[in-house]
Amino acid sequence: MSRNPLPIAPDNAQWNLDRLVSDLRIARDKWRHAHPRNRQYGNRDFPSRNLVEAVTQALNGVLFPVRLGPGDLGEDGEDYYVGHTLETALNLLLTQVRLELAYVAGADAYDSTAIDHHSRQIVNDFAMSLPQIRSLLDSDVEAAYLGDPASFSVDEVLICYPGVIALIHHRIAHRLYQLGARLVARIISELAHSTTGIDIHPGATIGSSFFIDHGTGVVIGETAIIGERVRLYQAVTLGAKSFPTDENGMLQKGLPRHPIIEDDVIIYAGATILGRVVIGHNSVIGGNVWLTENVSPGSIINQANTRHEIGTRPKNTPPSLRSV
Repeated sequence: MSRNPLPIAPDNAQWNLDRLVSDLRIARDKWRHAHPRNRQYGNRDFPSRNLVEAVTQALNGVLFPVRLGPGDLGEDGEDYYVGHTLETALNLLLTQVRLELAYVAGADAYDSTAIDHHSRQIVNDFAMSLPQIRSLLDSDVEAAYLGDPASFSVDEVLICYPGVIALIHHRIAHRLYQLGARLVARIISELAHSTTGIDIHPGATIGSSFFIDHGTGVVIGETAIIGERVRLYQAVTLGAKSFPTDENGMLQKGLPRHPIIEDDVIIYAGATILGRVVIGHNSVIGGNVWLTENVSPGSIINQANTRHEIGTRPKNTPPSLRSV
């Protein structure tokens, strides 16, 4: 049932509605003629942002029932809640994945049986990944708690920190992206982007114990690879340096074009790292630094000295960063 959030208009409102409705229909028909789609599942031909959001909220509760589930849920009711919510969420996810696969296939390549089978396989594999996703998120929450002196508990971190909220969405979206539900995954990542200001493409590979402090303005591109125990601060960009085109001038998709960040790296606020460069393990990138080349392990890079290497610092030991 559709919902209309607008109140009833007063009787004296005159907006020439018949003309407006007609002109908007003409505009829609023009667009649909230029971009034909495959409509095999009722009136929709692609996933619904609202329904994907509902699935994501339900999965948040499944992963962390007491803290992100219903307000009156206690530990004695966790298993029942998780089972009931999972059944609903996975069935709803199945419909959205099915819509995506039909949309991608198009009318000419549409095969209902094959799409149904593939959709169920994706959702089943995703469901079986949920315990591993929970374990990864536990490491992220722990990293945030240990890495921020302003945090008082892991519960505060989980409920309040935008970096953790973004990572919950990303861990879910990344697995769906890996399995082939890329549009659904992108919707999930953009829901987090809208809420937190943190833009992580679902294709980005991120290791355990990842911490984004503050977070606003962080951008992590599709082919970025981030190791374990990495920490980023606000406004960090892990982006592409250039966008190769083919012989027809069209952008080439899927090429590795974003940075590789090795283990135990810290990147401070406002740093921009572009291209398929490697930031070596145990390095520190200072605030507002612009990097387009590789950095050796154990380096400290700051504005005052564009590339000052001081050797490898002890693993997991916070270095002192020179003033910029």
